Amino acid sequence: MDWYGVRCVFEWKTRDGRSYEERITLWQAASADEAIALAEAEAETYAADNGFGFLGFAQSYHLGGTPGSGTEVFSLLRDSPLEPNAYLDAFFDTGTERQQQH
Repeated sequence: MDWYGVRCVFEWKTRDGRSYEERITLWQAASADEAIALAEAEAETYAADNGFGFLGFAQSYHLGGTPGSGTEVFSLLRDSPLEPNAYLDAFFDTGTERQQQH
């Protein structure tokens, strides 16, 4: 059994509109497909228990070893013609994120 990080995406409906959550969970499974199946089942429960929707989107990442401090649990490469600051603004720092400022 290997370890996989699986990212799932959720939709939260608020009185002001919508919010989307990207959530990464860790799974021990025999394959990426099995890890996704486990994560999707948990995602359905997570969404139902909290009153929001699971969008049915899941991506897995094979860890390649036993997780420990500093282990990479997810990685995604995306091709883009954008310069670094424009890329960050477009995908990660739009100004609408709910995150702690530092």
